[in-house]
Amino acid sequence: MAEITNTWLPKRAPGLGWSPQEAAANAAAFDPRNLGADFYENPFPIYSVLLEHDPVHLCPDGSWFLTRYDDLNRIYRDTRTFSSDKKVEFKPKFGDSPLFEHHTTSLVFSDPPLHTRVRKLIVGALSPRAIAHMEPGLVTLVDDLLDGLEEKGEADLIEDFASAIPIEIIGNLLGVPHAERGPLRGWSLDILTALEPVLTPEQEARGNEAVVEFVDYLEGLISDRRKNPGDPAIDVLTRLIQGETDGERLSHSELLQNCIFILNAGHETTTNLIGNGLHALMEWPEERQRLLTQPDLIDTAVEEFLRFQSSNQLGNRRVLVETEIGGIKMEPGALITLCIGAANRDPAQFPDPHRLDISRHPNKHLAFAGGPHLCAGLSLARLEGKIAIGKFLERFPNYGLCGEPVRSGRARFRGFLNLPVRVG
Repeated sequence: MAEITNTWLPKRAPGLGWSPQEAAANAAAFDPRNLGADFYENPFPIYSVLLEHDPVHLCPDGSWFLTRYDDLNRIYRDTRTFSSDKKVEFKPKFGDSPLFEHHTTSLVFSDPPLHTRVRKLIVGALSPRAIAHMEPGLVTLVDDLLDGLEEKGEADLIEDFASAIPIEIIGNLLGVPHAERGPLRGWSLDILTALEPVLTPEQEARGNEAVVEFVDYLEGLISDRRKNPGDPAIDVLTRLIQGETDGERLSHSELLQNCIFILNAGHETTTNLIGNGLHALMEWPEERQRLLTQPDLIDTAVEEFLRFQSSNQLGNRRVLVETEIGGIKMEPGALITLCIGAANRDPAQFPDPHRLDISRHPNKHLAFAGGPHLCAGLSLARLEGKIAIGKFLERFPNYGLCGEPVRSGRARFRGFLNLPVRVG
């Protein structure tokens, strides 16, 4: 496989100068279980050659890696052929462990009827009324964080801003006391890191420990909420405790694991959206200037940030009945990785896909998945991104890097661990 370097920039044509033969060879040799450091920094050259040369790619372990927009869009909507349930896939990986119980009970990795019951309860608590109720507090939170950044002059855009916003919002949704929110982000990162294609023993141990600690904490929180319920219209935890779908309530395990899921999903998506978006505007100064002079473009800009550097890069499905994708037959039991990051740069769907265009329209990206598994919190994530990025840019139009950004080093979730900026 031709060596991948870090010289490729988003504004350039993908491929790193590879010849057609090299590009085809790189696509054929791709193995998501054997990724180099350069891939984590910039996966888009490989995604591009997979799209062009091998969009339905057979991996060395026998699973399939899909990159075309139309294929992913179809799979998201066909729940009879493609399952989200991960019990079969995760049993060999996690065994009988806290990670296995969590990731096979949470909303995202389940099929009906569990998925239907939990989703209805969560969506009901994230109604337009509930989100409108949150907006004034979100604005105040962002303003306070911006005041703190201004006092520092130099800060970490992730630690001091992007990650602080969803932790507070999800903490409010679940009614977690402010003084008890400190461990939430660490738990979230450790649990989600366990979903990477390759997992070290240390990462697995941290993930299991995080689930145990999170469950122990939630036991007390849920016990207190049963005694002192909140308003189920705006309190997600109260709604999950009291809510029923077709006369059936969540089991205690389902309640615990889906509280963890709500934090993890809301935290990761929004932190990466804000960090990736503000970083992209530094790489594309002409688009930053457009947004400064036309702030009403913030809605389409957020959609473009979601497309251009999707917070969630990979998803998974299992084939239930014999089917064909791209003319290739797949048997029941086949495992599929859905490459959202590649599909959102598919030139068949998005003209000039490697260009950041904050006014791009239409922009039917798959950053929030699709079909019955369309992200339940997408409206809240969009609102957080809109307010955070819009107000940051308004306050600090000339912000810039003051150190080396550090990517998270994960294939499934694309974001930064550290993004040092100067705002003065």
